[in-house]
Amino acid sequence: MKRSTGFVVGILIAALGLAAGGMPNPALAQTWPGKPIRIVIAQAPGSATDVISRVVANQLSVSLGQPIVIDARPGAGGVLGTEVAARSAPDGYTLFMANNSTHGSNPAVYAKLPYDAVNDFAPISFVASVPYVLVVDPALPVKTVQEFIALVKARPGKMNYASAGNGSTHHFCGELLKSMTGIDIQHIPYKGSGPGIAGLLGGEVSMMFSNVADIGSQIRAGKVRALAVTVQRRATLLPDVPTMPEAGLPDFEITSWFGLLVPAGTPSPIIGRLNAETVKVLERADVKSTLTLFKITTTHFPRCTFRRLHSMFVHPKMLPDVLVSSGDGYCGCIRYSCV
Repeated sequence: MKRSTGFVVGILIAALGLAAGGMPNPALAQTWPGKPIRIVIAQAPGSATDVISRVVANQLSVSLGQPIVIDARPGAGGVLGTEVAARSAPDGYTLFMANNSTHGSNPAVYAKLPYDAVNDFAPISFVASVPYVLVVDPALPVKTVQEFIALVKARPGKMNYASAGNGSTHHFCGELLKSMTGIDIQHIPYKGSGPGIAGLLGGEVSMMFSNVADIGSQIRAGKVRALAVTVQRRATLLPDVPTMPEAGLPDFEITSWFGLLVPAGTPSPIIGRLNAETVKVLERADVKSTLTLFKITTTHFPRCTFRRLHSMFVHPKMLPDVLVSSGDGYCGCIRYSCV
């Protein structure tokens, strides 16, 4: 059997097949939607989550015949917005754009959350995926991952990297690199991806992992240097940037994902309508081309497949292979093994 190692990004949360939808309510389904809908996001305006949500909402509102507004609730590493969505009425008027932080790293990192990532949501559709990329200050005398590793080893404890906050995927990427290479590099958490990128651009930090959507414009402008993407094949959006396996780290694979959810208990007919209309939106050529400009690749599965993915809840206690303590009170599962 072939074993591979990757990052805990895809916990589209356990038992959601059981919580996929509430009891049918034909009357509600027939009259829905009868008022504006909102998509709650747990990240700030301008983030990849925000961009994806707005592009999808623009077309989804046309097919549903109602305005769709984006309700940004950033804070606490995505916990705040996720709780808002989880506590909303399950009537089809609140959607949530989940991602690998809200339903990946947060449940793996925090022992207690103000919501149940397993039972408080039901899936609509997987939406998009974006690879991460290792970027460095272009002033550094390095052009490859191995050169960067050698430089850090020559300066133990004197270099640092930015993240979007403790427990973020950016943070896990940095800790995984440390674990796999033995480098001694300091973690500097920022309050979001945008501030972290600003810190890199301002010379406050030497390196950062960021999803391609957030930092693609800076790469194109030459303001940061991309060393490798965190996927097994070169990203079509960055064809000249090598992969981590090509850079000598074959087990380093991290992907940022995005998916639409609703509060658990939302009537099944409404979930089915949302799924069908969302899939139509994601298949539109103009939607794909718009998101491609932001380095985002649309992806969708049959809803039954998405529900099965949603059942792949990953908890550190279930993953004994590699548990990494970052030294600042957070312990998360960095890698998992699969057959």
